[in-house]
Amino acid sequence: MTKDKEPVVKSFHFVCLMIIIVGTRIQFSDGSEFAVDKSKRGLTHVPKDLPPKTKVLDMSHNYIAELQVSDISFLSELKVLRLSHNKIQLLDLSVFKFNQDLEYLDLSHNQLQKISCHPIMSFRHLDLSFNDFKALPICKQFGNLSQLNFLGLSAMKLQKLDLLPIAHLHLSYILLDLRNYYIKENETESLQILNAKTLHLVFHPTSLFSIQVNISVNTLGCLQLTNIKLNDDNCQVFIKFLLELTRGPTLLNFTLNHIETTWKCLVRVFQFLWPKPVEYLNIYNLTIIESIHEEDFTYSKTTLKALKIEHITNQVFIFSQTALYTVFSEMNIMMLTISDTPFIHMLCPHAPSTFKFLNFTQNVFTDSIFEKCSTLVKLETLILQKNGLKDLFKVGLMTKDMPSLEILDVSWNSLESGRHRENCTWVESIVVLNLSSNILTDSVFRCLPPRIKVLDLHNNKIKSIPKQVVKLEALQELNVAFNSLTDLPGCGSFSSLSVLIIDHNSVSHPSADFFQSCQKMRSIKAGNNPFQCTCELREFIKNIEQVSSEVVEGWPDSYKCDYPESYRGTPLKDFHMSELSCNITLLIVTIGATMLVLAVTVTFLCIYLDLPWYLRMVCQWTQTRRRARNVPLEELQRNLQFHAFISYSEHDSAWVKNELVPYLEKEGMQICLHERNFVPGKSIVENIINCIEKSYKSIFVLSPNFVQSEWCHYELYFAHHNLFHEGSNNLILILLEPIPQNSIPNKYHKLRALMTQRTYLQWPKEKSKRGLFWANIRATFNVKLTLVTENNDVKS
Repeated sequence: MTKDKEPVVKSFHFVCLMIIIVGTRIQFSDGSEFAVDKSKRGLTHVPKDLPPKTKVLDMSHNYIAELQVSDISFLSELKVLRLSHNKIQLLDLSVFKFNQDLEYLDLSHNQLQKISCHPIMSFRHLDLSFNDFKALPICKQFGNLSQLNFLGLSAMKLQKLDLLPIAHLHLSYILLDLRNYYIKENETESLQILNAKTLHLVFHPTSLFSIQVNISVNTLGCLQLTNIKLNDDNCQVFIKFLLELTRGPTLLNFTLNHIETTWKCLVRVFQFLWPKPVEYLNIYNLTIIESIHEEDFTYSKTTLKALKIEHITNQVFIFSQTALYTVFSEMNIMMLTISDTPFIHMLCPHAPSTFKFLNFTQNVFTDSIFEKCSTLVKLETLILQKNGLKDLFKVGLMTKDMPSLEILDVSWNSLESGRHRENCTWVESIVVLNLSSNILTDSVFRCLPPRIKVLDLHNNKIKSIPKQVVKLEALQELNVAFNSLTDLPGCGSFSSLSVLIIDHNSVSHPSADFFQSCQKMRSIKAGNNPFQCTCELREFIKNIEQVSSEVVEGWPDSYKCDYPESYRGTPLKDFHMSELSCNITLLIVTIGATMLVLAVTVTFLCIYLDLPWYLRMVCQWTQTRRRARNVPLEELQRNLQFHAFISYSEHDSAWVKNELVPYLEKEGMQICLHERNFVPGKSIVENIINCIEKSYKSIFVLSPNFVQSEWCHYELYFAHHNLFHEGSNNLILILLEPIPQNSIPNKYHKLRALMTQRTYLQWPKEKSKRGLFWANIRATFNVKLTLVTENNDVKS
């Protein structure tokens, strides 16, 4: 938001203040790096442990009564020395002979009665005011202070040529303390101050003004008088005192500080100054006493441009308000400021007024101010801060007869905007409107001047900007900070918006298309909002990072996550979320594609590895084991019945019955064969499992015929499973005929694995090798077993 245009009266008033400090600013900045503060320490003498390179030394507000050469001689680089508010009575300036760089010396508010001068001084700022000098403490050596800008003095008596030694100097500021000034009644003294831009005279704060001295100043631009106490009797004494001071044509700024006066005397002072060359009259801390009656005032041609009165205390409780307000309302000047006063009203000028600037800050004006006032035709700026205004509709009506009004400030009131249904009426010339710090709501956007360029609505109760609002096509700057807005306003109704301040609101999900909507935006301040760092915020962060840091004020420090809790305090620039977690469509497609790939993979594995067959086998095995758990415990604890169970293909039965079984039985082994040992009535799978479990070994006769038998593969599967279940090595593989690897179906991968991992016995075709074959068979049965027959007979 562009700062309010400063009135000319303020600009010129600060010129005088700048004159005070312009000569000493350099000294402060130069010494800031080596500054020592010993103020308010209760010191009675200068400390001895000061750093030798000290450039700025503050020992004000202590109890130092004496200053000697040895106290500061070692501070050869000292530039600034403050000794105000101590108890120094005598001073020999030769104590500073070793401080050649000393430029700033403040000895004000001491008890000095006499000083001794020294020829080698180079002061720019020398303050000896508020001391107990009888005469002005001016040495002839002061005439060599060619760089002197500020000189503060005190005196009880004045003589015309007291300042002759410095007559040739061009001083920026002279402060003359006359609080203890005394002269016999009917005596008059004079003082000539040849060259000074600003003269500040301070009088006794509680005594009636009685000084009769003629003070003439050449080239005087600013005059300040402090502590003026007047009544109807001594008013003429004061005016006579001003006569010589205001004679010069260069006096443009006149300031009265802490003035107590009757209304009649104040009007006489105004009347005296009206034809004078003074352009800016400032009164601070004015107290009106005794009575207020109507006084005659002639508004003659005047060079006065601005009257500024701040802080009026009215000790008159019963008076004619017309008598008071008329004097101000009829003034033929450009600028009038009356602030921090108990004024409840201000009259409308009787005739077309010359006012261009009116400032009535911190009064008690109501909505009736300037009601139906048609004489403020030249008024350009109206400030009504901190008053009692309540109805924005009436404020608009107030402006309709002010055709030149451009700037209106009604901040810090109690304005509301929703009281009236009819459209608001504003003068169309308003371009700057300050409505901040009121109680306005969303409806304010239906009650605004149509050509406004700068609008300040911060610190109100606005929750949203309605879409159906009057188009403010000229609006360039909008301040809606410290409200309750939840989103950034688009520029649909504000096509020229270039500056937006919307910090300290409730914006959690700002619109991602804000910058696309507001192409003319050159400055936005949207920090310190409760941003919710979710997927919706990513696009806004992306857009804001593409904008210049000069456009986004406070980025990135003022832009932080408030929610969720895990992200609280995280700068928005550090907040990141993946595209997959934020894009629902992409997430669904990704999950679908993954599931499709998984389904295809599972289908392929099922076909390639015959998984359904293995699942069926596991199911049958599980069912059999479940039935086995239901068998009584004593039955489960019985011993093995067979030395071996033989699994073979029917096509290989001849070799099994003619070669293998006879040999094993001749060795005394009990053999289990399916055709003679399977129990009728039980399922094949259950019989296979029972035979394997009741046998010490399981012999598998492998051949191409075996590979083609599904029941053989069942037996192999369950035997191998029993191997792992019982933790024993109970498999014997006999390769009757060679089996090519490519002839084994994929679903018999168990057989493939066993043939590659386990040792098998190969039946030799040559009879000479068969002895070794049978020896290996016998070796596998190297344990003597106790078998239980089906009739429970024990047999070894």
